[in-house]
Amino acid sequence: MSANSPSSPAGQGAERHLPGHIAAALARAGGSGDSAGQEWEGRDLSGEGNPLHNFDNDNGLIDENLRAAFDGLIAGSGGEQQVHAALAGARVYIAVVAQLADGGMGEHGFAEDKEADMALVTLNAPDGRKALPVFSSVDNLQAWHPEARPVAVYAPRAALSAVSEDAQMLVLDPGADFTFVLRRPGMWALARQQEWIPSYLSEDLAAVVAEQASDEEALASIQIAPGRGVGTRTAAGASVAGGGSGPELRLEFTFRPGTDEAAARECVSRIHARLSANQDFAENVDSLEVALKAGPSADPGTRA
Repeated sequence: MSANSPSSPAGQGAERHLPGHIAAALARAGGSGDSAGQEWEGRDLSGEGNPLHNFDNDNGLIDENLRAAFDGLIAGSGGEQQVHAALAGARVYIAVVAQLADGGMGEHGFAEDKEADMALVTLNAPDGRKALPVFSSVDNLQAWHPEARPVAVYAPRAALSAVSEDAQMLVLDPGADFTFVLRRPGMWALARQQEWIPSYLSEDLAAVVAEQASDEEALASIQIAPGRGVGTRTAAGASVAGGGSGPELRLEFTFRPGTDEAAARECVSRIHARLSANQDFAENVDSLEVALKAGPSADPGTRA
């Protein structure tokens, strides 16, 4: 029996809460203190090392470490984890555009002119989720949206902005020769400035999956692997083993000989429900697909 199920967000149907580190950082944003809780009042921000001047000499080009990580991913010598590590220290650009605010009545009863606010640009992914576009260079941003203004930020700050906008993904360089999607778990880790291990490479998640499946007698084995949606392509059509929007994780179920299709699907349903309720799994898996297999001596009549 061999079948692929449609992809779905991991933990779909259950309310997903922000990790505490991110919620705390968002709560501090725009307050009277910095991200370390130190008050701004009375501090001298004019000297060397002031973070406001980090990009004074910015040339608008891609960060060299990020370029190397992209090159490695495209060449097959690196992976998504290396791109994430490069982003942790990279300057990127977010796109903002002018947006007219509503006018009002002045004190003498005359209509006042509308004012222009700057709005952050967001996208809708094919599955309907919100995504924040970010850009590795000014040229890539302007080629994508000529009227957008580039705002230089460190990538972890862009990830935090994405979370505050309820976005589920960062889309790096949409419309460029190579577009890289950082899915929700990687985006959250970047916002927290923590190392990220993709779910399909995580030994801890493999142990969680094995534990949740340990009492299923019909199941011979269960393995994790990259989902079909992890890979993507360059604009020229070259296959790249990373940077796709998902499905991210593939669960491969192998059943004992003689297991019929109904019993196999009931087993999958039980395990999926347990994993969806597991906090570690729900936080670290963005989207999921399932493959069902039968043992080598199974009755051919059970194949689907």
